[in-house]
Amino acid sequence: MASGSSGPTEDLGTLTDVEPLKRAWRNEKAAPEILRYETHLIYRVSKQIELLEGTVDDFTEDGVDPLMISLYQMDLDRIQFLLRSYLRIRLQKIEKYMFHLLLKKQEFHEKLSKEEKAFVQRCAEDMKKHLDESVLSHLPKNYQSILKQFTTVEEDDAEVDDMVPEPPLDTFVVCIAREYVGPSEFQDSSSDSLAMDLPLEMEPGDLSFIPYRRIKKLLESRKVDLV
Repeated sequence: MASGSSGPTEDLGTLTDVEPLKRAWRNEKAAPEILRYETHLIYRVSKQIELLEGTVDDFTEDGVDPLMISLYQMDLDRIQFLLRSYLRIRLQKIEKYMFHLLLKKQEFHEKLSKEEKAFVQRCAEDMKKHLDESVLSHLPKNYQSILKQFTTVEEDDAEVDDMVPEPPLDTFVVCIAREYVGPSEFQDSSSDSLAMDLPLEMEPGDLSFIPYRRIKKLLESRKVDLV
């Protein structure tokens, strides 16, 4: 019995991805746009949840100390909460920006998981059908677009989709540097009236309050995290 119970404990200690999941959750929660889906991390976390669930069940059947079981259950509850919250935040952003994602083909294919892509397609189709049947079909033809306020024959193919919400990339966020960031690594802010007040470089551990657009690439390359 003793030798059988030591294996799972060692495995769980070496396989845990709670901290990377926390980081992904914080970044997703603080970012004004949807970030790239953490495919490999979420796969590992899902496997760890299965392992934890199996361990708790085995320990319960074997009559292991209830305190030990409760500790494993706490780890299981924590990682399940983080995973569910991470996925829920992403779904909320998808619902808000689904038409933007569909129009931005590159973001659609690069940032979403297979399941999220299917959700976007289904959600957009349902929304369009609902609006067509309840409102748009009763309006003059020039007002029947779900992407534009008003269209003419000449403007029908125009790229101005003024009814599609876009992520506010100029929103200020708090970020912390994971490594040194030099002046050339910040995205251009020449049009920003507050550019003179923004940092020119960041040392590891430095906190900055800065427009998201300026550190978007740094976040994608994991040189900074959002707080």
